[in-house]
Amino acid sequence: MRTLAGLPVEVGCFEGGTPETVDAVAIEDDTYFVIGADPGFKEPTEHPIRIWTAAHEAEPATPGSVQVREGTPLRLHAVVHDLSEDPTWKEEWVGAALSNILHESDRRAVHRLALPVLGAVHGKLPLARFVDLLRVALEHSRPAGLESLVLLAPKGARQDLVRLLQS
Repeated sequence: MRTLAGLPVEVGCFEGGTPETVDAVAIEDDTYFVIGADPGFKEPTEHPIRIWTAAHEAEPATPGSVQVREGTPLRLHAVVHDLSEDPTWKEEWVGAALSNILHESDRRAVHRLALPVLGAVHGKLPLARFVDLLRVALEHSRPAGLESLVLLAPKGARQDLVRLLQS
């Protein structure tokens, strides 16, 4: 098994969905939680005026922050995009989000975490740079209970990610 900063790492494919054996999954998202939303249609349960009011009064999340949504697995929405910016992502936001994901994983005693290549799901962050940012985050604050990591590679990038982890 591959390791990164001493942590066992598996590499999966983003298109394969979330591995069933994880406690938490990180989701690449934007400041209004649009791009990480479930694409399936759900019948609204609230009155349309309440929905409109909530949307109208919504405040953007801070880039680099993480919004935790309960469930199985736990969902960690990593805010690495601001759709009003061009490009929509910044390397420092990805680095901050990685640190915040690790912090939340520690707080919630996550043992196994699925993590997409943040900044590359809906952006163009180079894989090598993501691996460097993740290594730095893990070396700075690895969660005590985290036993393994499943990196979810973008479509067509699995072998490149495996190669980077071996170097």
